[in-house]
Amino acid sequence: MRGFRDRAAAGRALGELIREQVPDDVVVVGLARGGVPVAAEVATALGAPLDVCVVRKLGAPAQPEFAFGAIAEDDGGFVEFIDEATVRVLHLDGSDVDQVRRAEAAELARRARAYREGRPLVDVRGRQVVLVDDGLATGATMRAAIRSMRERGASDVTVAVPVGAPETVSELRADAKVVCALTPAEFFAVGYFYDDFTAPTDEELRALLRG
Repeated sequence: MRGFRDRAAAGRALGELIREQVPDDVVVVGLARGGVPVAAEVATALGAPLDVCVVRKLGAPAQPEFAFGAIAEDDGGFVEFIDEATVRVLHLDGSDVDQVRRAEAAELARRARAYREGRPLVDVRGRQVVLVDDGLATGATMRAAIRSMRERGASDVTVAVPVGAPETVSELRADAKVVCALTPAEFFAVGYFYDDFTAPTDEELRALLRG
């Protein structure tokens, strides 16, 4: 199997896969933007509430797609994951990291306001959280999201994705339980495994989160 027709189809397949692997009282949280359409289908399959975690990659100033970390929405701010080995490889100093962090934190806050429309974060204290994205490549944004859930008091975290790079899936199991439908030996990019990988619009995300 190469992959999925679109994110909704991936979410339905993932919901079937995970249904017997998590307890009844869970909160499903989709990483924005691409994880929310997948998470909406998982939440429907589990009969669980849906929330969003806004995340942003921290990309090298000269190579924005080359991530050295990520930040994730938290109650009143954000938490971060920094890959120190990548920072050293890219020869970034503290001011470089701070500059990128400030810019991405501002965009994260803007998107959180836009997507939530005044709704507070779902309270995850003492609850099990299923974190959903449309796939795992480097895993940087997912690591930041896991950290956010744990700092907000989640009792346990399960990562659920339709497709992931085998190495990343294996490494992430040190941080959380991972359910992944496809772990292809030849992993090129998450989008390769979707027929339609069109990014959801802000309005589409708002509609999904309104329920």
